[in-house]
Amino acid sequence: MPSTIAALADNSSTAKSIERAGKYLTFLIGKEEFGVGVMKVREIMRMQDITAVPGTPDYLKGVMNLRGKIIPVIDLRLKFGLPAIESTKRTCVIVVQVDGAAMPLLMGMVVDEVSEVLVLTPADIEDTPDFGSSVATAYILGMAKSKGKIKILLDINRVLSSQEIHRLEAVLQ
Repeated sequence: MPSTIAALADNSSTAKSIERAGKYLTFLIGKEEFGVGVMKVREIMRMQDITAVPGTPDYLKGVMNLRGKIIPVIDLRLKFGLPAIESTKRTCVIVVQVDGAAMPLLMGMVVDEVSEVLVLTPADIEDTPDFGSSVATAYILGMAKSKGKIKILLDINRVLSSQEIHRLEAVLQ
């Protein structure tokens, strides 16, 4: 019986890895490398003027004008609990599309530096380790092994909770 359970877990893990395989845009936040599916990325741009919105969480840098459309911008460094740093010439905004309550929502993510686009196979991706119940990891799709390094793959729809996305939508209306 235990071997049957192990086989089912292996099949589930393999199916999940196949589902997660594909192209990822990788970027740095501090010394760590992260990846987000390229199908969610709409564009990459240099840092621009961001208008602060009073009364919002510290990780919400504010809003910016993207060709006539106002979009929220979050600082992933602050969202992940890292200290704020000054922007450099490599700091940029990755514009992604997330699932909003009523319709898709464009959102900017400030990152330290964009790295590259990687094509990951199922063999490159492992499940997120269990860090215990006190550590939230729902926003992590998995861990990728590439070029001798580990990259944290993000489920961009879960980086912000549904309540946070709802608040962002309210700010933009």
